[in-house]
Amino acid sequence: MDTVTLTIDGREIQARKGATVLQAALDANIYIPTLCYHRDLTAFGACRLCIVEVEKMRGFPPACTTPPTEGMVVRTNTPRLQELRRNIMELILSEHPYSCLTCPKNLNCELQSVARYVGLEQVTLAPIYKNLPIDRAGPFFDRDYNLCILCGRCVRMCQEVRHVGAISFTYRGGKALIGTAFDRPLQEVSCEFCGACVDACPTGALMSRADKWQGPPDSEVVTTCPYCGVGCQLKVKVKEERIVSTTPVPEDIPNHGQACVKGRFGIAEFVHHPQRLTSPLIRRDGQLQEASWDEALDLVAARLKTFQPQELGVISSAKCTNEENYVMQKFARAVLGTNSVDHCARLCHAPTVAGLVQSFGSGAMTNSIDEVGRAACVLAIGTNTTETHPVTALQVKRAVDNGAKLIVANPREIDLCRFATVWLQHSPGTDVALLMGMMRVIVEEGLADSAFIEARCENFDSFRQSLQDFDLDFVERITGVPRDRIVEAARTYATNSPATILYAMGITQHSHGTDNVLATANLAMLTGNVGKPSTGVNPLRGQNNVQGACDMGALPNVYSGYQAVANPDIREKFEIAWGCSLPSLIKEKFDISWECSLPSSPGLTLVEMLEAASRKEIRAIYVMGENPVLSDPDVTHVRETLAQLDFLVVQDIFLSETAEFAHVVLPAASFAEKDGTFTNTERRVQRVRKAIEPIGNSRPDWWIICQVARRMEARGFDYSDPFDIMEEIRYITPSYGGISYQRLEDGGLQWPCPTEDHPGTPILHASSFSRGKGRFIPLKYIPPAELPDEDYPLVLTTGRNLYHFHTGTMTRKVAGLNTLDPEGTLEIGPSDASQLGIVQDVKVRVSSRRGELVARAKVTEASPPGVVFMTFHFAESPANILTNPKLDPVSKIPEYKVCAVRVEKLQGI
Repeated sequence: MDTVTLTIDGREIQARKGATVLQAALDANIYIPTLCYHRDLTAFGACRLCIVEVEKMRGFPPACTTPPTEGMVVRTNTPRLQELRRNIMELILSEHPYSCLTCPKNLNCELQSVARYVGLEQVTLAPIYKNLPIDRAGPFFDRDYNLCILCGRCVRMCQEVRHVGAISFTYRGGKALIGTAFDRPLQEVSCEFCGACVDACPTGALMSRADKWQGPPDSEVVTTCPYCGVGCQLKVKVKEERIVSTTPVPEDIPNHGQACVKGRFGIAEFVHHPQRLTSPLIRRDGQLQEASWDEALDLVAARLKTFQPQELGVISSAKCTNEENYVMQKFARAVLGTNSVDHCARLCHAPTVAGLVQSFGSGAMTNSIDEVGRAACVLAIGTNTTETHPVTALQVKRAVDNGAKLIVANPREIDLCRFATVWLQHSPGTDVALLMGMMRVIVEEGLADSAFIEARCENFDSFRQSLQDFDLDFVERITGVPRDRIVEAARTYATNSPATILYAMGITQHSHGTDNVLATANLAMLTGNVGKPSTGVNPLRGQNNVQGACDMGALPNVYSGYQAVANPDIREKFEIAWGCSLPSLIKEKFDISWECSLPSSPGLTLVEMLEAASRKEIRAIYVMGENPVLSDPDVTHVRETLAQLDFLVVQDIFLSETAEFAHVVLPAASFAEKDGTFTNTERRVQRVRKAIEPIGNSRPDWWIICQVARRMEARGFDYSDPFDIMEEIRYITPSYGGISYQRLEDGGLQWPCPTEDHPGTPILHASSFSRGKGRFIPLKYIPPAELPDEDYPLVLTTGRNLYHFHTGTMTRKVAGLNTLDPEGTLEIGPSDASQLGIVQDVKVRVSSRRGELVARAKVTEASPPGVVFMTFHFAESPANILTNPKLDPVSKIPEYKVCAVRVEKLQGI
């Protein structure tokens, strides 16, 4: 049996095996006081406030360490227990001799609540004053250890859940304190400023500075984080129409009360930043000047009417809601008459869709984030998970805690390497060779899942033949990974089931990115690790709604739900739904000849649009919430292209680097100022809820698009709110058919969810693949498009870091995040730095065949010899000046992860 039956305070309840009496009571909504227990921590028993009486058991055991047994009878609130608890509380409060009235935690303090529950009205013991200075050195929260009761929650949260270990108990006995090693600042002890310690603290010892003296909020709204693809659920606290703070929602999927520094501390400041766009802008005499909404919308509609469909391009946005992306792609196709609509998925996970559709029939994460923590083996390849998806990384660490084997494949020594069983440090761009080498070992040693392959897959013989090109001598030479380590990794993955694969842009952003994705799919099928819990191929999406933007058809070749624009039956379905056309039978019956058909050929991708614009084939572009001037490769060419457009419309919350080129700028509302949905990396559709009114005269993106469409005399854009849009999405998109706002009030749903009574689909391909049988794809090794040579002897690879997001449009408006990471740096290994005469913090010039920039050097062991690294967050040192626009021929993604560069120390600096 998985449960036991016990009685608590006269109530018979079922308790999970392995739980404690305290957990069983909390699951049954029975309150037992505690100051040291936390839902994310193992039993501790430090405060002793959770003592209970158990029949046939001597003494007063703490409920947080007592396992329930069949037939156990427990009492939690007797006069004897309350008296003991009052005595314990007196001891605790004697070291906390401060008035609640002058404490910032007043009315929101667990210590206060427990004292009230046990009936403690007066402390008779002599007070002990610590007289410690308040530590205000960090950018986001204060540490006042005068208010600390040494419950240990913050230490254990940092060590056991976050696995950072920035803080610990210092000193011993009566001098014990919480602190850092040798009292160093938090920035110097690897603190990630996630705020988990603050959220766990039961007193005012750790307090967020933003809302420290604000008192209770006027309202609290649960919404979805606007940063990475995890989709953390956050509680937005509002006072006087301003966001005061955001905190993770306890227990909610997918983050279970955890967040990263950006979600916890990086939202209120950008939402209310003085540089927010609050009025439309029109370029007059070379300058952007304020205008009314009517003037700006009329101008946009009038100018767009002057271009032919083939002269227009639309760039949608992974930062905007599903509803807004749906309306934007509908506008492009039904109003402008073009399928040339795309968004930044082209620059991150286009190979995921292209590759997994070939292999599995569906281009999305196969499993759920929570399942990672229960895997027996995790292969993390091409993902720096702790920096780019910090909450997902917690599940990887949880899996390791539970005994899982972790294989990390990454050219750089990322943080996950600390937890790895095997680290495969392969050369950038050699992923296919590495994975095919592993698969050859698995096949030759008889470790493949033959039954799974026979029953559920096809084309295996052809694939097996292609492995002959990948003997381990060849693989070792190409990848730089010793053959014995490749063998170890192959055996580890194949013999520890369930095994899951996580990957991100280190796999996709290559001129052979689709092949990389196909290799991960081959590996999963080869070992039978698809369609089962804690298995699968799991691409980690980079932005909050990049999955949803793809789902909604913000792509040049598909409508919503990945329905092909080239399929005439599907096209007719959308023409009828959007009012572009009438059913054939009605036309014939009433002899109706008019036609307003949707374009039949796939349009241009994002990079292809800009290339066409450089040739003056595309003359006007409408950009919503994207910043190609920093995010696209070879940005010098991008700037030149945008500057020569006949008409550029940019819709954003800030005057981005791209908006500075615009003829018209339309001020959009942020995620906190509108309703809608985001779809996270695990296909979970979640609500976005309006917390405050739009700032200034800004408006939601969906409203702006509809206003332009209506001024262009288009039908089907008279939505009254995002609810109406979602209803249309449900009607026309089978995988979203059962997803409604009403159902989402109870939590997110994972597509496919075709009907109202469907529970959603946590695991894809459980009984069969979406395409029928999984298809093995033979692969060949193709080197990166640009390799080092005499003139450019180093390889540059790019990525994100923990403290900033994408092009910095939002995070660089947050002072604390800029304090933690103030400027772009070039990370270079010690051996390369020594050869070039470069020392820490010196300024260097980095050059490629496309341009050059200046950045400060960061000498670090994380970068191997011959490889340097930059993030692309900083306009002052834009890494994408350097990157190679060479495209993957299938998915049309540029090769961000490998380009040849030269690094020189700047003289006299």
